[in-house]
Order: sequence, then C-alpha cells, then structure tokens
Amino acid sequence: MADLGHLSLMVGLALAVYATLALFFGARRRLPELIASGRNAVWGALATTAFAFVALEYLMVRPDFSVAYVASHTSIGQPLFYTITGIWGGQEGSLLFWAFVLCIYTAAVMYFHRDDFPDMMPYVVGVMTFVLTFFLLVLNFEALPFRRLGFIPPDGQGLNPLLQNPSMILHPPMLYSGFVGFTAPFAFAMAALLSGRTGASWVRLSRRWTLVAWMFLSIGILLGANWAYNELGWGGYWAWDPVENASLMPWLVGTAFLHSVMVQEHRGMLKVWNVVLIILTFALSIFGTFLTRSGVIESIHAFAVSNIGTYFLSFIGLVVLGSLFLLFERLDQLKADNELDSLVSRESAFLLNNIVFLGLWFAIFWGTIYPIVSEGLTGTKIFVGPPYFNQVAGPIILLMLALMGVAPLLPWRRASRQHLLRNLVPPLVVALVVVAGLVLAGYQKFWVLVALGIAAFVAAGHVMEFWRGVRAQRQRAHQNPFTALSELIGRNRRRYGGYIIHLGVVFMVIGIVGSNFYKIEKDVTVKPGESFTIGTYQVETLPLRGAQNAIKQSVIAPVQLSRNGTSLGELNPGIDFHFKVPGGQRETEVAVRSTPVEDFYIVLAGVNDDNTVTFKIFINPLVFWLWVGGVILVAGTWVAFWPDPREERILERVRARELALAS
Repeated sequence: MADLGHLSLMVGLALAVYATLALFFGARRRLPELIASGRNAVWGALATTAFAFVALEYLMVRPDFSVAYVASHTSIGQPLFYTITGIWGGQEGSLLFWAFVLCIYTAAVMYFHRDDFPDMMPYVVGVMTFVLTFFLLVLNFEALPFRRLGFIPPDGQGLNPLLQNPSMILHPPMLYSGFVGFTAPFAFAMAALLSGRTGASWVRLSRRWTLVAWMFLSIGILLGANWAYNELGWGGYWAWDPVENASLMPWLVGTAFLHSVMVQEHRGMLKVWNVVLIILTFALSIFGTFLTRSGVIESIHAFAVSNIGTYFLSFIGLVVLGSLFLLFERLDQLKADNELDSLVSRESAFLLNNIVFLGLWFAIFWGTIYPIVSEGLTGTKIFVGPPYFNQVAGPIILLMLALMGVAPLLPWRRASRQHLLRNLVPPLVVALVVVAGLVLAGYQKFWVLVALGIAAFVAAGHVMEFWRGVRAQRQRAHQNPFTALSELIGRNRRRYGGYIIHLGVVFMVIGIVGSNFYKIEKDVTVKPGESFTIGTYQVETLPLRGAQNAIKQSVIAPVQLSRNGTSLGELNPGIDFHFKVPGGQRETEVAVRSTPVEDFYIVLAGVNDDNTVTFKIFINPLVFWLWVGGVILVAGTWVAFWPDPREERILERVRARELALAS
C-alpha cells in the first residue's frame, strides 16, 4: 500500500504538470480540445491524490510501523479517533492533506464555473494546478509521506499529546481549508490579468470562494484559540505566537480584500489595490506554512528543521514576482472608472479601513519576523513578546472597530449633513450612555471605557440598521417581526450577513476586554484536604487519584468548588505523563468551570515531594462571550455566503455586458 501511495503521488504530479501546460497553452492558442484534455487531467490528479491520502490513512489505522510517518504519529493503544485525525498531525501528512484539499477546490471551481467565460476559466484552473504542482513536487522529493524506515519497530511513538484534543482534531483541517481556499480568488485575479478580462467579473465570480476560505480560516483560528485555552494551561487563548500570527495575517489582509472589492463592484475603483491585496493574501497563506515547517522560528506549533523551508520561500518569491509582473503588464487596463467624490462616504471609509487592516498586518508581520532579521544581521535572536503586540496592535484594532461601525452607516459617493445626523448621532448617544454607566459602576480603566464605548457604538448602529429594515419590511408586506427579519436578510444576504459578522466581533471584543483587563491569577500550594479562597470562590482539595493506560500515566488532584456556601461541583485538574514519546512528555489537563460572567480555570502545576500540590488558578471574566462572538461571526459568514438571487442577477448582467464588449 505504501508503494501504491507513492506511485499515485508521482502520477498525480505528472497529471498536474500536464494539466497546467495544457490549460495555459490551450487558452493561449484557443484550442478547446487541449483545454478539455487539461480538465480531464485535473480529475485524474484529484483521484490519484485522494488515493494517496486514503492509503496513508489506511497505513495509520492498520498500523504499519515500517512507514516512518506512521511510526512517528501512531502507537498501539492510541484511541482510534486520534489515529485517524493524526494524519494531519505531522509535516508530511499535513502537506498531503493540503494537496488533497487543493485538488477538491480546483475540481469544484472547474465544475461550478464550467459555463463561465471560456477565455478566462482555463487560466483560473491552470493557476490552481500550478500551485498543486508545487505541493506535489514537495511531497515527491522532500516530504515523502510513504518513506520506509528499513525496519519494523515494535510500537510507534504516538501522536503528539498536545494534539490529542477535540479542538485540534478540527483546527488543522479548518486552517488548511482556509489557507488553501485563498488559492481560488488568487487564481481568478491572475486569470483576469492573463485574459485581459479585468472588469468586475473576476471579483464577483471569486467573492463566494473568498468567503469560503475566510470562513474556514476564521473557524481554524477560533478552534486554535480554544485549544490553547483548554490544553496548554497558561490561562489564555492568544499568545502572539509566530504560528498564531501566521494564521492571523492572511485573515487580516483577506478581510481587507472582502471590504475593498465592494468599492470596485459599486464604483469601479481600487482595481489595482484589490489585485495587490489578493496576491498578498495568497502569499501570506504560503508564508504561514513556511514559518511552520522551515524551523526558522521557535513555536509549540512548529515542525522540526528541514529543507522544506527553501522550497516554500522560493515558491513565495516566484508567486510574488510573477504576479506583480502580470499586474504591471495590465496597469493600463486597471484604471479606475470613478474618483473619490467625498471623504465622508462609504468608499472612503472602506479605503481607510483597508489602510488600518494593512497597518495592523505590517505591525504583526514585523514583530513576527524581527527575531529572524535580528539573528541574520547581528547573530543574536531578539524575541518579540506579547507586550509589543498588545501595545502596537491594541489601538489599531480599536480604530478598526470604530471604522467597522461607521462605514455601514455612510452612503456611497457623498454623505449629507442630515444623513450623518440621522445615522451617527443615535449610536453615538448609546455609546456615551454605556461609558457613563460603566464609570458610575466603578470601571475606571481608560482603554476599557474606550473599547466598550466603541463596541456599544458599533452594536447600536447595526441594531438600528436591522430595526429600520424590519420596520420597512413590515410596512410593505404586513408581516410579523420574525418573518420580516427573515425576509429582510433573505433579500440581501451579503449586507445583513456582514452586519451579523460585525455583531459577532462586538461580542468577541467584550470577551477579550474582560479577560485581559480583569483577570485574577494566583498560585497556591496546599496539602490534600486543605482549603483556600480566591476571589469569591472557596476551594477544598480532595485526595489525589492515579490512573494508567497503554500510553500514559495520570495524576488527578480533584477539588470541590463553592461560592458563598453553595457547591459548584467538582473539578479535576491533572498531569499526564506520556511514556511512549521519546524521553517522555509531561502534559497538564486543565479544568474549567465556564459561565457567561467568568471562567474558573485551574491547573495542577505540580505534585511536590512533601505531599503538597501546587495549583495555578485564573479567574477570567467574560471569556464565554469570546466563543459566542466567534459562533455569531461564522453564522454571519454563512449567511453572506449563501446564494443570493439578487447577486446572481447582477452577475448575469455583468457576464452579458462583458461578453458584449468582448465581441
């Protein structure tokens, strides 16, 4: 099976190369038979890559320890669920999964757009198979998933214990689906440049693919934060780790792109800017893989040092230089149809929003690569920690949040004074009332008041937009409020889906502010049977318990939690020692009691020689709303993504107009 899997990857590489050449050459020379042949090769590449993925999964479940990847990520006694999902727990398997997902995206784009712009679509699919060719090259010549050891060990090392968590089961595939998904809008942009079809068609055709990628990446980031919170035992969910930053950077630039393309669709502006944004988004998706797999950074997420980083860095350089060359070649076709009429308009707000997004991206990018730059120039690696990111990124994020509240309330072209008074004054009054209420309640921290005031402004403005829309719908159709709301969203899913996303961000900001500014942290060393108090909680320690299975030995230090004499239940923090990992690996098992008000978070830090135990305890206010906001954000993205008859009619008109111009 290992030999068949390796052979299928070789055949897949040959098919991807052929598909790329056939599609580009066929589109260039207008040879429909060659284009059809290239498309058939895409289906073949999908089949062979899928076979390789299934073959590696079979070898892991079996398990066949003669295969190096299987021996490194499975073991006897490991739960089957983690064995199956462990296929993306290491470098070779995750790259194979990446290639498999890219094949699915490519085939889906080819199928759903089979009747769209025959002069442009072969280039779209050709760009995607070009990217697939790169990944299959790496899998065939550097990161070989079916490499044999030359001997058969009696047992494997098992999946990294830190990855044996429900969030990490879904986090990598969601993150990869987001990264890979940005290949589609990038391919549409490059195809527009190659075919000369530089109007709004490529933007409208790629919008839904961009939303799909953005949604998956959002889910991946949220699941990663949840994993860090519940698995690592440090009491937080975001540490500005380089690999965390590597996932956030394409998300930021991709978000800027989603906002910026609306200006091109409505006003025919920012054409060059949009192409640059999607080039940068795609390059950052590949850059994240480079950071993770090159060994140039230190991170709990990073894989061991390998030569694979050279492949990725070279590919990033090729993509960026090639894309910019195409862009400069087509600059004369990318002139704006209109100019900015007023600084007080929706397009100017979107443009400023883009600048802020890019500013935040660059601040994070520089902080992430600075250790690499400093080591290369001085020989000394200077680490950049959370204080830098919090001080630099915090104010930029608040400005971004404020613009998120202002932009939807402004009209296109120019805002009148009456419009500004009607749309901006009510949410501003709500924000001032909220800030005044917080001050009277005893909350005096400046940045808390600023952040929650802006959050109130955004929420009030968006709720006002929903209320106005529902009121108009009820007057027009005499419907009850719930039916009117459903009809309102259904008639303009893109607009109101975006509003739902913004409301999700507001809830996330509330969770972030509460957990960062009002966290309580305490270390306690006690004997089993003793009690202690932290905040308003009383904690009684119970006798230690032990357990052991085929892969780990565990110590559990249960505690009885109560508040004001009322029992809140038992929590079971513990420590696992995974003895199958070379050298052994110690892992904490966090216990969390979560409520909408606050989380009680306890970690067993150690069991001491004098029969005492040390606990690290955190009280994290409002973290619950971070996860609620994330769910709302994803739901809003789904609403915006869902097919909209109005959008389809607009797209049909764009198709007809551009085909008429071409003829």
